[in-house]
Amino acid sequence: MGRESASSEKMKLLLSLLALQFCFAGFHIVSRFALNMGVSKVVYPVYRNIIALVLLGPFAYFLEKKERPPLTFSLLVQFFLLALVGITANQGFYFLGLYYASPTFASAMQNSVPAITFAMASVIRLEQVNIARRDGLAKVVGTILSVAGATVITLYKGPPLLHLSEHPLGNSIEENTFVASKTVQNWTLGCLYLLGHCLSWSGWMVLQAPVLRKYPAKLSLTSFTCFFGLIQFLVIASLVETDTDRWIIHSKEELLTILYAGVVSSGIVIALQTWCIHKGGPVFVAVFQPVQTVLVAIMASLILRDQLYSGGIIGAILIMIGLYSVLWGKNEEKKVIAQEKEESLTKHLLHDVEEALNKEGKIETGLP
Repeated sequence: MGRESASSEKMKLLLSLLALQFCFAGFHIVSRFALNMGVSKVVYPVYRNIIALVLLGPFAYFLEKKERPPLTFSLLVQFFLLALVGITANQGFYFLGLYYASPTFASAMQNSVPAITFAMASVIRLEQVNIARRDGLAKVVGTILSVAGATVITLYKGPPLLHLSEHPLGNSIEENTFVASKTVQNWTLGCLYLLGHCLSWSGWMVLQAPVLRKYPAKLSLTSFTCFFGLIQFLVIASLVETDTDRWIIHSKEELLTILYAGVVSSGIVIALQTWCIHKGGPVFVAVFQPVQTVLVAIMASLILRDQLYSGGIIGAILIMIGLYSVLWGKNEEKKVIAQEKEESLTKHLLHDVEEALNKEGKIETGLP
């Protein structure tokens, strides 16, 4: 009976993880669809963050009443900076990258986030690296492979794999050459924006760690970050999109893309991801990240007719190998630390027992 229950729980976790990756993959497709319809790259995240704040705010207020520390000016400044990196720069670079590149390679580039986060945390001494041990070496090698993969995606597009028609037929050789050159330039620019997105995301996770120690209410912290991110996006959007028509939702399709971004990607995803991490742990959840890239590639080619390029595939494979190398290293490091703690505790207990026996022996013999 217990075995059946454990098997059922594992199946629930696996199905939830697949659902989570489908939600993430859907966001890439829906966002690209919105950009193709002409939705503004800065107005779209404004509406997304409004919905996210409306969804998260009440839960944060009622569920974390007791564990929420008092607000200080210093904390508000830190929330503002977290929002600047984790919301404004992160989402801004993402939408710019998605506009110039493709959903498939946006998802592929995101697989490099754990390695970039590890590199950043190592630089500021939040993460310890011991290359003499195999776990430390695995994390370093994984980081190098992830960076190499992102570099390949950015600098080498390569020949197309699906041979989909991308340009109108009947153009002259000069026109086709110009279009191809412009496409490569846009691709490189898009990949650079996506790299900025990954750097911002990693920076947000690294900066968030010390803030969470001072302010452990996670939902409230997310809500404050979302609020300041919304304010920042509103300022940027008001300067960039002066035409009021760009702020109006013109069709049912536009409304559905915005609702998906806010409700599914910022509401359901957070709840589902939290549950999956609680049940399976962060490493187990992160292992499923590449599934998202495969789903996005399939959906993008079927729905959006997006082209796949050999350079992107090579880069994505390098990033995935790097991701698993870093995750394996982190997992092994936890085992080593747990073993060292156990050995230290055993040694300490044996020392106490030895001292007690020596003391007892001295009392019995009458020695001082």
